[in-house]
Amino acid sequence: MVTSEYERRIAARFAGFDQDGNGYIDREDFMAAAKALLAEFGTAARSDKGQALYVGAEAFWQGMAGIADRDGDQRITREEFVNGAVKRLRDNPDRFAEIARPFLHAALAVAGGDAGAGGGAGVGVDDTARVLRVLGVDGDVAAQAAAQLDADGDGRIDEEEIVSAFARYFTVPE
Repeated sequence: MVTSEYERRIAARFAGFDQDGNGYIDREDFMAAAKALLAEFGTAARSDKGQALYVGAEAFWQGMAGIADRDGDQRITREEFVNGAVKRLRDNPDRFAEIARPFLHAALAVAGGDAGAGGGAGVGVDDTARVLRVLGVDGDVAAQAAAQLDADGDGRIDEEEIVSAFARYFTVPE
């Protein structure tokens, strides 16, 4: 049962991961997200960037399953997601950031960013909004969020900005 406002907010994030809307998160949801990003940006799955995105999606899935799949059935229910996020990530948002980093790093590269050592030059705000839309965020919300992610106002979002924001989105109560 979801009781706190924090738990309700985390539960609402579940839908973003449940790409096919079947009521649970599994490996296929992460692979579907990768496939959709590749299609949006015209990147071949067999390219270096495509392969890196699939590897990142698999790593993200494995990390999430390790945190939240309490019964080991390779599916994360809404309740498991809420409990995993609330109990294991709230006190350690950096852990969540590191689980997501390989996927986010590769997604930035697919979106046209220079994802070289140190995060590179990042990706443009508009392309970041496209990534968010592909991942299920409403168009207006995606555009606003992407603009806010550009913390230094340079028109580009680097890896540290996106990884930090992603972790806060899932782990900070506000």
